[in-house]
Amino acid sequence: MKVKSIILVSLLTAIAAKAQQVEAVGESPWGPNDEIGTLNIMTETSKHEILSKISSGKTYDLSVDYFVGMPSFHHLGDPGYQYWLTHTPRGTIVDNPNGLGDAMNQKVSYTGDAISMYTHMGTHIDALNHFGLNGKIWNGFTPEEYLGDKGWKKTGAETIPPIIGRGVLIDVAEAIGKLPDNYRITVMDLQHTLKKQQTKLASGDIVLIRTGKAQFYKDADQYLHSYPGISLEAVKWLVEDKGIMLVGADNLSLEAFPPETEDNWVPVHTYLLAEKGVMFIEQMFLEDLSVDGIYEFAFIAASLKLKGASGSPMRPIALPIISE
Repeated sequence: MKVKSIILVSLLTAIAAKAQQVEAVGESPWGPNDEIGTLNIMTETSKHEILSKISSGKTYDLSVDYFVGMPSFHHLGDPGYQYWLTHTPRGTIVDNPNGLGDAMNQKVSYTGDAISMYTHMGTHIDALNHFGLNGKIWNGFTPEEYLGDKGWKKTGAETIPPIIGRGVLIDVAEAIGKLPDNYRITVMDLQHTLKKQQTKLASGDIVLIRTGKAQFYKDADQYLHSYPGISLEAVKWLVEDKGIMLVGADNLSLEAFPPETEDNWVPVHTYLLAEKGVMFIEQMFLEDLSVDGIYEFAFIAASLKLKGASGSPMRPIALPIISE
């Protein structure tokens, strides 16, 4: 009888564990109309608290340049970055588009330009509609009801508020050395790095993972080749154990490839966006923070309000704070 009880308990435990692994979109604790997930953690008080700790005016730019030939998701069929001139000083003289004649156009030079790009290029934030599960996105919104020809009616990039919070750099590349090709950063890697940096995480933090790949950003082939990324286990630790608000990294797509699960080619993406309502930033520049050993800072960023879009370019900055 005792053996049967042990077997039954083991079976129930296994079933429960399997049930916990089922991937399904999350229902927001902030209500049925929530479109920004864990960014709801931000309050006027939390923003003022971190801003009041800024120790100097030194500013770290955490974004990369946009240029023709920059790293992108072109292998998935998405367009690369394109730039072209719409007006040049000489062309204005020849074409006289303003009708003011040679004398005026020779005196006042005129340059204009335009760009075309995928919204998930360079330093950018993924909105909660970027990836979903089983026909739904975060909070149960469906494309049948909320996706029109001009974008999503829910969780579009225009809903993303300016972000202010305590930023923490987890400099994995510095702590454990050059990461192997396609390496998946583990919980132990994060814990080891935090201990070495003498840094602790707190609920509501914005965590930035340095893999070292940003060193090669201007060489697309090298940057895109076999890049390391964070594992699903490590992301779950950050979200469920540490209660972070936002995560970012300096690689192309946060997680590493090939996928670590057989039935989901982007398990980290769907876990964060669809299951937990956690947005994230990709292709960041974290080298200067690493060089100066800045692990805690005020993080300030805002993205373009691209209505209905699944992502948007972002220009984050970090300002060192007084450590406690």
